[in-house]
Amino acid sequence: MIKEVASIELPVHESMVVRKNRLTPKNYKDGDNVPRISIVTGIHGDELDGQYICYEVIRRINQYPEKLKGIIDIYPDINPLGIDIGTRGIPMFELDMNRVFPGDNNGAVAESVAAGIVNDIIGSDFCLDIHSSNIFVREMPQVRLNDDNVDRLLPYAKMLNADFVWIFSSITVLDATLAYSLNHMGVPTLVAEMGVGNRINKEYSMQLLDGIFNLCINLGIWDDEPVSVREPIISTEGEVNFLTARESGIFVPAINSCGVIHMGDPIGDIIEPIEGRIIQHVESPMDGIVFTLRENPVVYKGALLARVHGGRKL
Repeated sequence: MIKEVASIELPVHESMVVRKNRLTPKNYKDGDNVPRISIVTGIHGDELDGQYICYEVIRRINQYPEKLKGIIDIYPDINPLGIDIGTRGIPMFELDMNRVFPGDNNGAVAESVAAGIVNDIIGSDFCLDIHSSNIFVREMPQVRLNDDNVDRLLPYAKMLNADFVWIFSSITVLDATLAYSLNHMGVPTLVAEMGVGNRINKEYSMQLLDGIFNLCINLGIWDDEPVSVREPIISTEGEVNFLTARESGIFVPAINSCGVIHMGDPIGDIIEPIEGRIIQHVESPMDGIVFTLRENPVVYKGALLARVHGGRKL
């Protein structure tokens, strides 16, 4: 059942409308006490993996409707105007949607929409907020949470078939994000991040899709055999090293994708094309995994080239 969650009038008789699709078990009646998960994506208009995942979730449920034992609420386009034109923020307002939660019913456009979304999600047993990376770097499938919620959320994070779980210090976490707001309102919420902006990585999406159904099995929402999922690397079991550009230039990667790497292995070079020289040779400072890799070749001084997680450092 498709339902309008929030609507704001725009100039010239237009509207900004956020909708959800509620999928329920056969013979479900309003008020029935069944578990409920909310799957949210499209907060940033240039992050599209979540759109494909929403499609696949609905397709699988329609294929096996008898297995659905709880409620799955799917919010595929929290920032519909941004998705329309492929921008991260809300066009015209120059706002990052993930910086206005929990919103305000009586506030400006973005705040009012944010409040409507939060009010609709409240009451869920769990929420998953799906993101892609930006257009500059590629992320391997990962789950992110802050250290205030480790005891409560890490068991769920391990169910999602991610390669990596990144635990942030709560000091660095913005309190105006959807995940932060919902967690502090009593709805357990995790953030999934993967791929690259304005692209769909089908392999990564299907990996997370299996994790979503595994989570739903554990929540009593989906009736199926247990799914075998990957054992993720946990960020607190080592250290995260950020590799950045020392000079501006063109980054040429030496590896094709994120994954296992050894200390001293080449990650890429920053080249100077007019003089035909290498400005910076980038190597892994440790044994571990590359979980973030530069996608856009044009770099400026200080630009992120890669993130490596490991234990033994150069």
